[in-house]
Order: sequence, then structure tokens, then C-alpha cells
Amino acid sequence: MTPATPPGTSTVKKAVIPAAGLGTRFLPATKAQPKEMLPIIDRPAIQYVVEEAVRAGIDDILIITGRGKRSLEDHFDRNFELEYFLAQKGKDDDLTEIRDLAEMADIHYVRQGEPLGLGHAVGVARKHVGDNPFVVMLGDDIMDEQSTVLDGMIGVYEQRGRSSVALKEFPIEEISSYGCARPEPVDDDDGLVRILDLVEKPRPEVAPSNLAVMGRYVFTPAIFDCLDRVAPGVGGEIQLTDAIALLLAEEDVYGYVFDEGRYDIGQKLDYLRATVELAVDRDDLGAEFRAFLAEFVQRRGIG
Repeated sequence: MTPATPPGTSTVKKAVIPAAGLGTRFLPATKAQPKEMLPIIDRPAIQYVVEEAVRAGIDDILIITGRGKRSLEDHFDRNFELEYFLAQKGKDDDLTEIRDLAEMADIHYVRQGEPLGLGHAVGVARKHVGDNPFVVMLGDDIMDEQSTVLDGMIGVYEQRGRSSVALKEFPIEEISSYGCARPEPVDDDDGLVRILDLVEKPRPEVAPSNLAVMGRYVFTPAIFDCLDRVAPGVGGEIQLTDAIALLLAEEDVYGYVFDEGRYDIGQKLDYLRATVELAVDRDDLGAEFRAFLAEFVQRRGIG
């Protein structure tokens, strides 16, 4: 496995978080609030993504938003009325946490304008990113705090100067829900593969592997020219997978294979799983919550 790059030593300092989607799977909860602001315990989902980026040494974050997403900006901004109230009440821990939100990184925002797909959303970031390598982090995928996936992927760029895509094994019967990679082993790294092709949502019988594309990417700026050349698909959408397929013809793209620590909170069951598993690991909640779960399972006769 490619070793992680120590935070602060990497040249990858920018992240792009597309957050313009409507979140229809969680209606009616997302009718009046962004899906990225749905809470997991006591933090909105997007905060987990931003904190992951910061732990990996990212200090410049661009969030791609759309209509009705103003609360994302408010969440990472200062709130002087709330800070004054907390100070007056002597709630120093809460005050520190609220202030830290606004200071953890330089966070910028730009609107996608039209819902023309993930590739289009990433392309909107071109002026901000410039000629720099950068990370793309999907807001539906969150990682637990012990995950080193993003650090490892940045390490791939630092060692090889090429893009990388997070990959995870899935049962072959589930692969049609994901982009799927055709891999080639990299002899000197068990956790790394060279991607030869990407197929969007293949049928199981024709899938090139059981490795599915997950929501973490490290890109060279060459991806932007590929996005410019991608032909729109169904609904006029620009697919990021199609742009990566073009990039493959010009330079190596690596797959970073991992197996733990990821939650797809765009799925209701995984959202609940994330809430439970992250809660049991919390120092302030874990013991009591584990006791509650044990009692609940016994009372309901589960297992």
C-alpha cells in the first residue's frame, strides 16, 4: 500500500466538494434543507467531509452549490450572535467548536448554475483550481476518522505525479450501481492498481471486475481539458467517468483499493449505519449508546 503523505508536506492543497444535488432519496426531509446538512449525530454530513480534507492537509476547499444551499455557507461562517450567547452562558467548549468551524480551512463557494452532472460540477471549479492538483470529494460518501484513504491517494500523486481514484470491492451482483474499473496490478504496491478502463454501471455478466468507483478522487489539472471534450449524455449531463476514460488515453490513472471506513449516506440504510457506528466510537456517547443497543437487541429478541 502506498504510504500516506504526512499532513503539511503535500503539494495537494485544494479540494472540490460537489454539493448541488437535490437529495430526492431523503424527501421530505430534504424539501427545505440540503441533503448535505442532514445531521449524523450532532454534525451535518458535509462537516465530516470537510474535516476529512483538513486532516489530510487540505487548506483550500471549494464547495459547488446550487439553489437552496445557503445553509452550507452559513454553517461554516461566523455567527456572532450565537457566539455572544454562548460566551454569556459560559459554554466555552461549544463556543470553541463553533469558532473552529469558520477557521479550519479557507472555504469558498460557487454555484453550478444548471444541474448538468458531476463532471460539469467539477468543471465549474477550473478557475479556482487553476494548474494545481486537487481532490474531489463527494458529499454522499463519508469516512470514519481512522480512514487513511485520502492520505494514501495524495501519497500516490506525490510519488507518481498522476491521478488516482478510490476503488472498493463489491459483490458482483451489486456492481451495476457503480462505475466499475478494469484494473491491472502494480507490481510494487499491493493496494494500488493501474486503471485500464472505466465502465459506468455495467451489468454483472459484462463487468470488468468487482472494483467500484467510490467518491474520492485526486486529479491532475489535465482532467479539465478532458471534461471540456466529453459529449453530454442522457439529460445533457457531463459524466466524470467519461472524462476519466479520456484521461486514461493520455496518462496513467491509478486505483487506490480500500475496504473499510466508508458510508454512502445517500442511501437510507447506510445513513443509519453511519449514525450507529460513529456513535458507538464516540468518547462522550459510546459507552451509554452501546449499553442501550445491547438492551434494545435483548428486549426485541433480535439476533
